Amino acid sequence: MKQLTLTLLAATLALVASGAQAQAVDGKTLFAKNCAACHQATGMGIPGAFPALKGDAFVAGDPAIVIATVLKGRAGMPAFGASLDDEKLGAILTYVRSAWGNKAGAVTTADVANVRKTASIAPVMHETGTIIH
Repeated sequence: MKQLTLTLLAATLALVASGAQAQAVDGKTLFAKNCAACHQATGMGIPGAFPALKGDAFVAGDPAIVIATVLKGRAGMPAFGASLDDEKLGAILTYVRSAWGNKAGAVTTADVANVRKTASIAPVMHETGTIIH
């Protein structure tokens, strides 16, 4: 009886673990659903309309500025602060910062949460000094 209980417990834990992995947030898939229409699946954007993310210094720069830009939007880019939670936004930005040859660090859920708390309090300065609204 003890062996059967341990076997059932092990099987249950394996199912829970596989379900958790299946539910993990996938930045590439989220990017495809939310961003690729403009920035393209290749990260090359559409010249004159939507900037390329591939090899972009802004994308690889200060993660707080990138996070604030996606939360609040900029120019023709919509704000995603109301439609993407911290985990999803972190996954998308981690994907963008590491895809297509980009070599920037990951963006965590905590990073997004911290910027979200302060993004509405004060404008975030772009690297060139332009205020992102």
